Amino acid sequence: MAKPPLVNAAELLRRPGTEKDLDVEVTIADLDLHDERLHDDDPVTARLHLESLTDGIVVRGLVTAPWHGICRRCASPATGEVRADGHELYQQVVTDPDAFELTGDQLDLAPMVREVIVLDAPMSPLCRDDCRGLCPHCGVDLNVESCDCVDAPADPRWGALDQLKGLLDD
Repeated sequence: MAKPPLVNAAELLRRPGTEKDLDVEVTIADLDLHDERLHDDDPVTARLHLESLTDGIVVRGLVTAPWHGICRRCASPATGEVRADGHELYQQVVTDPDAFELTGDQLDLAPMVREVIVLDAPMSPLCRDDCRGLCPHCGVDLNVESCDCVDAPADPRWGALDQLKGLLDD
């Protein structure tokens, strides 16, 4: 069973203005995060700064986690790392619609970390920035080899727009 990253926030709640730095290391499974781009045993690290306010606790920091996917251009495996900043408010009595609920003295960091990872992981990844993709005619991976395919001639119905484009480019 996965265990969520919990922090005892009693000290922070008693004294507004108190700050605390925290390093959290969990796995994707600990966050109860189900996403094909993320594997259950992948490590997640978060370097967080907690600051107590009169109405809650502000948590901000850097979250990192690996992601896996299929390149959108050449269909080869693609991997990378989410490196994103998070900034969230936790409140015992939620008055801010964007705030997370603070239950008792326990600060559950899982919702914040989960949100940061999901929002920053690429939806359509690339294996590398200069990926050339597949030839649309023969299907050869242009990153590995070249082909002798010739692009089909342009549709003559677009001729008037091509002429206009030529005028605008000048």
